Amino acid sequence: MSYQHVLCAVDLSDDNLAVAVRAAELARHDNARLSLIHVVEYVPIDLANELVLPHQQEIEEQLLKRAKKLLGELAGEMGLDVVSEIIVSGQTRSEIIQFARDHEVDLIVMGKHRKHGIFSILGSTANGVLHHAPCDILIVHIGE
Repeated sequence: MSYQHVLCAVDLSDDNLAVAVRAAELARHDNARLSLIHVVEYVPIDLANELVLPHQQEIEEQLLKRAKKLLGELAGEMGLDVVSEIIVSGQTRSEIIQFARDHEVDLIVMGKHRKHGIFSILGSTANGVLHHAPCDILIVHIGE
């Protein structure tokens, strides 16, 4: 079976290039479409009016603009000219799963940091996507 649409979910950390390169290799192998997705999870914090913050919408717009720039740079580092770059705002696991359903994704590639102790049994984005995705998943282990 060959894949037709590979979705690479990235968090824009320093380790994302390894995950994106793996996704690109798989997409090239199967001559599949490749989409990069990043989800901006903005959680407003109420500081009991002790600190004046910019309007919440302005903060989210700045986060989305920064994410778009970084995602474009990641695609450039991968040496890809034609790739779909998707930036959405919301809950990461839900947005990745919804995009996969809506766009006929048949493989999601994402990274997972190795965790030890209590952190290894707590939920993670990769774990949530793994158990709810409508397609195959490749988890690339990154970092220590």
